[in-house]
Amino acid sequence: MDVGDVVVRLSCVEKRYLMGEVEVHALRSVSLDLRRGEMVAIMGASGSGKSTTLNVIGTLDRPTEGQYFLDGEPVEALDEDELADLRNRKIGFVFQSFHLLPRLDALANVELPMVYAGITRRQRRERARAALARVGLSEREDHLPNQLSGGQQQRVAIARAIVNEPLLLLADEPTGALDSVTTRQVMTLFRELHELGMTVVLVTHDPAIGEWADRVVTFADGNIVSDRRAA
Repeated sequence: MDVGDVVVRLSCVEKRYLMGEVEVHALRSVSLDLRRGEMVAIMGASGSGKSTTLNVIGTLDRPTEGQYFLDGEPVEALDEDELADLRNRKIGFVFQSFHLLPRLDALANVELPMVYAGITRRQRRERARAALARVGLSEREDHLPNQLSGGQQQRVAIARAIVNEPLLLLADEPTGALDSVTTRQVMTLFRELHELGMTVVLVTHDPAIGEWADRVVTFADGNIVSDRRAA
């Protein structure tokens, strides 16, 4: 696939936390460019900085120092309302825990991001049905989460993440709660979305998952220690 312009640019990003009286460096002057159309795995041990990096890219956390540009826009200047609007328009999230609302069926769960975007009910239904069809769950749209398998719940979560056609799809350990067969199904879906042009960034500690990506960026102690093309 042709990889286009820079979508994510982290420039000398630092992230520090205070734990009691101790200052913890989660990220140490991290600089990273991600281009449109890439599928990138961010890897590292627990505490390496990989999840902090994903949170910064997803605008869930602000850098202590440094700059973050999303699609050319400086993110650190935005207030909380502007960040929430940016997330809803440009970023889709998939987590290890599916975060589906238990009393809503699959279709209503997928509609949620569009409710906050002010899209009409008719448009929401049409787009949610299209997103569920895209992940192979048209026949499950009226099922509650507890009526779905783990893999089906994760596919509903992916449909919810892509329903607004985001610039970025961010996934944090998306297969951590799934068995090996279901993991392969979900990773195949990520690859299909990537091959259709979506920019996908996933955090994982599993090297086998990392090899599904085109590029693997490895963190240790808050630093990037490796940035390579996947085999």
